[in-house]
Amino acid sequence: MTDILDELQWRGLVAQTTDPAALREALAAGPVTLYCGFDPTAPSLHHGHLVQLVVLRHLQLAGHRVLPLVGGATGMIGDPRMSGERVLNSRETVAEWVDRLRSQISRFLDFDGDNPATMVNNLDWAGGLTAIDFLRDIGKHYRLGTMLAKDTVARRLESDQGISFTEFSYQILQGLDYLELFRRYGCILQTGGNDQWGNLLSGVELIRKADQAQVHALTTPLITKADGTKFGKTEGGAVWLAPDMMSPYAFYQFWVNTDDADVVRYVKVFTFRNRGEIAELEQTVAERPAAREAQRALAYDVTALVHGAREADAVVAASQALFGRGELRDLDRATLAAAVAGLPTARASAAGLPVVDLMAESGLVSSKAAARRAIADGGAYVNNVKVLSDDAVVATGDLLHGRWALLRRGKRSLAVAEFGDS
Repeated sequence: MTDILDELQWRGLVAQTTDPAALREALAAGPVTLYCGFDPTAPSLHHGHLVQLVVLRHLQLAGHRVLPLVGGATGMIGDPRMSGERVLNSRETVAEWVDRLRSQISRFLDFDGDNPATMVNNLDWAGGLTAIDFLRDIGKHYRLGTMLAKDTVARRLESDQGISFTEFSYQILQGLDYLELFRRYGCILQTGGNDQWGNLLSGVELIRKADQAQVHALTTPLITKADGTKFGKTEGGAVWLAPDMMSPYAFYQFWVNTDDADVVRYVKVFTFRNRGEIAELEQTVAERPAAREAQRALAYDVTALVHGAREADAVVAASQALFGRGELRDLDRATLAAAVAGLPTARASAAGLPVVDLMAESGLVSSKAAARRAIADGGAYVNNVKVLSDDAVVATGDLLHGRWALLRRGKRSLAVAEFGDS
């Protein structure tokens, strides 16, 4: 296998490191103990956290010891944003979100075997720390000039909102995490997003001053689209990893809709396909872009990574079934509900309504007359079965899971009729 640092760089997963030569030497001599922190500032991780989880998994697979940290303490403070104070969540909310994040993280790493990951929570050491001890033992190593120069802090100080002492102190708490993990586990590497560079350096400098030791930091670049715009936003907001906040079907669709200009880069970042496999996908993008093989490979791999292979198989089956390449009635209720959730919808209280009415009401066609023409031309379908007469109705037996009937015009125009209470 190639050098792990070279591998991460080839995949586009390295933005900055504190000392590249020393870090490369340490990783080669390994195993190295490293950590990455995840704050419970929401009830789910999102696509940005996914980059960090992928990095941790690469490093664990390379034989290094991984400490995923859930911020039960830092989550009650919150990393300062570029504008405006965070709303402080209750202790109960933070504790609940900590449990959710622990469960999500556990899917990505091996916590058994010969090289198990160890989950840690910074509330274990920060929760019992007194203010006096914090100021005497930790605060004395920090200089205000350095803290004030941090980009986020500087911008907030120049804004009308300013910054509270609470959020200003966040960088010290993150530095404390690194110091504690260095002392408890021999941790010598912290990873994170490039926007966390200042916070990572906080820990590096604290360990140098407090324990006279050299440790390392590595950041990943901000993932963007080829046109430079931000990656990962949808109409519903972030690309959440929790299935109750973004269904596996919607998650899969997000990835399968990746632009040709971005897809190979995303395969490198978010999947574990080897260089040969990625080269083949890159060739298909160049020679047969309409086949969208790279997009389907990306979407399947990331969905399986986040939600499991069974869910990935289910959403692939749903995607195919919607367009007549699979059996709609084989889809489970949750997957079908997610698959039709974004389609134009005609709602009705009971079955028995004419297909032409439902096609028009859903917006699948512009009028009932247009629906009749589509039927006459052989281009109208209910549940992928061709409609043969313009007086056809959607009967009770046509309803999928007693609630939905899929409407299609031509090969790719879809809508849904939903029956019962909305």
